[in-house]
Amino acid sequence: MSPRTILQVSFRCIGLSLAFPKKRISFLQSLTTGQSVFRTFRMDRKKEPEESQDTSSAGADSAPTAVPVEDTNPSSSTESGQTSSTEPGLLPGETVVREGKAAILFPSANEVFYNPVQEFNRDLTCAVITEFAREQLAQRGVRILVPGERDRVQQHEEEGGKKEYITASVGERCEQGLRVLEGLAASGLRSVRFALEVPGLKSITANDYSAKAAALIARNAQHNNVSHILQASQRDASMVMYEARGKKERYDVIDLDPYGSPSPFLDAAVQAVSEGGLLCITCTDMAVMAGNSGETCYSKYGSMSIKSKYCHEMALRIILHSLDQRAAVYQRYIEPLLSVSVDFYIRVFVRVKTGQAVVKNSASMKYSAATGPPVGPNCEHCRQRHQLGGPIWAEPIHDITFVQKVLGAVSGNPTRFRTSKRIEGVLSMVTEELRDVPLYYVLDHLSSTVHCNTPPMLQFSRSALLHAGYRVSLSHACKNAVKTNAPAGVLWDLIRCWEKSNPVKRERLSETSPAHRILSAEPTLQACFEIREDANPQSRKRHLTRFQENPQANWGPKARAKAGGGISSELEDKRKQFQGKRKKPITDSSQLKSLPCKKLRKVCPLNYNICSVFKIMRSCCY
Repeated sequence: MSPRTILQVSFRCIGLSLAFPKKRISFLQSLTTGQSVFRTFRMDRKKEPEESQDTSSAGADSAPTAVPVEDTNPSSSTESGQTSSTEPGLLPGETVVREGKAAILFPSANEVFYNPVQEFNRDLTCAVITEFAREQLAQRGVRILVPGERDRVQQHEEEGGKKEYITASVGERCEQGLRVLEGLAASGLRSVRFALEVPGLKSITANDYSAKAAALIARNAQHNNVSHILQASQRDASMVMYEARGKKERYDVIDLDPYGSPSPFLDAAVQAVSEGGLLCITCTDMAVMAGNSGETCYSKYGSMSIKSKYCHEMALRIILHSLDQRAAVYQRYIEPLLSVSVDFYIRVFVRVKTGQAVVKNSASMKYSAATGPPVGPNCEHCRQRHQLGGPIWAEPIHDITFVQKVLGAVSGNPTRFRTSKRIEGVLSMVTEELRDVPLYYVLDHLSSTVHCNTPPMLQFSRSALLHAGYRVSLSHACKNAVKTNAPAGVLWDLIRCWEKSNPVKRERLSETSPAHRILSAEPTLQACFEIREDANPQSRKRHLTRFQENPQANWGPKARAKAGGGISSELEDKRKQFQGKRKKPITDSSQLKSLPCKKLRKVCPLNYNICSVFKIMRSCCY
């Protein structure tokens, strides 16, 4: 068994919150009595002080938009949409947003809880939990039925023979089923979708610290007729999990999708999940995990992040290491089932088990300290200093057998999710990745280091490395990634061979530059760039949707929720103001910056950007 954690060395070659009434439990129960009770609550809310909303509750599900649809039947459409407040059962100004089989109510005063871009995240989670439930419940004599999976039902009937099974369908409570906790549920959309789309569930606890969110969850459960499975909870997520540490109180599935970092909840999560249970974790603080603030990453996850091209996979390995480290405190360990880097966030699905002997292997192969480092202070190719990052998870980040089951279920039932094509594309790439090779190179980064033209992906990274006798694959985390077991010297030999047929102007290179030092050495390997038949992977041949285009303007992570409900418009205004500022020069003089002159104590009439380039025009400031 290879070590689980390593010190990674970078070989880079260049320098609602509305107030609840005092009797909260009775109020949640009274939500089912109709419209008049909720109206009374809205009228009386000014008399109560507002409660601060948990800044982690909105999560990656937040966005300020909804798309119109016509039908209001939760099971009649899979389109996201908005319904007029004149419909029966809706309060004035309320909106209905549809996703999957769920129809979620949103009050007009709060626009923070929904992000349509995250539909892929929720679809993938439903698919993963379905396959996890299929595996777990089969051991309990329960067979799950998913609408559209006729072939699987027939196969189970043939394999089962005379063996008796309890059948579990979507929307039905299964007494032998799984207990699910969504710690930061916001509007409860994810939990409602679990209840309507994932069979074999015994109970779902949708928790949020915000009083308004908890009320909205209860109302949405009633609106979608899943109150028999889904219960709303208004508590601190960590306390809910800490109180469920007993073996009989643990949850089979825990889903955490916070706004930003999940680090405050990881310690409680690894204790509250059952033996062999599933943890689903989302991280949206990619600026921290991708190397912009290494010290912050260390304080949250116990690892130093590096600002590099492979930062997205390194972020996955950082969160896996953090989970494994926290689980080891309680003699538990993790088994990653699926880890993906998507859009502006990362998502990991891990199984948690208990075992003292396996926990000891987290540090090294033997029960002793690991040795190192295996390299010197400088890179042998470019003579630049190594950057030290980590520790990170060094073992495989996917369970290929489990991923293939999820992939087979999604591809065999393409109408189940709106994002089925993208799920199929991403999971197909995951199955093609080299499991025993951490991190990756980026082809255009290699070529830009020596200032040469970027070679074609199939010709260079696939065919040339295969001809040289090494294994190679692409990566779902980056479009131009090259994941290979070839050492760095082989990659630079291929670059040197490519540069000979596509020469650069070496007279312009500084003798101390990485490009000059790399190209000054002769290649020890003669590369063959003839395209091989097996160079093109199946996911590329089939033209699967592997990397989506930007779905809409300003589609990334949204602003943090305000204490009184709603979102702040300052972030969106800044984005619109500075979008394309380098391509669209400012012509209106009123929009130019006016800076006080440090020397003459007066306002400099020149544009700061112009002054920084043409310093002679800014003589008054010197």
